[in-house]
Order: sequence, then C-alpha cells, then structure tokens
Amino acid sequence: MIEFLTNNQMYIVLSIVLIVWAGIVFYLVRLDRKVKELEHNLKKDL
Repeated sequence: MIEFLTNNQMYIVLSIVLIVWAGIVFYLVRLDRKVKELEHNLKKDL
C-alpha cells in the first residue's frame, strides 16, 4: 500500500482536488436552486 502511495502521489493529489471542486460545484448548484425558489416565492407573494 505504501508503495502505491509513493508511486502515485500526483494522482492522489489530483483526486483529492477533484473531489473538493466537485463538492464546491454541488454546493453552489444547490444554493442557486434555493435562491431561485426564494425569488419565485417572493415574486408570487407580491
């Protein structure tokens, strides 16, 4: 296992970075949907 980690450090770092970016994108998409829903509700009530 340690041999795998030492030989593939670049791919491990790349995987972690991609996971972090995917989490950020998921959070922003979810936040955008909530904001659109709030805007829709606000326009509907006025």
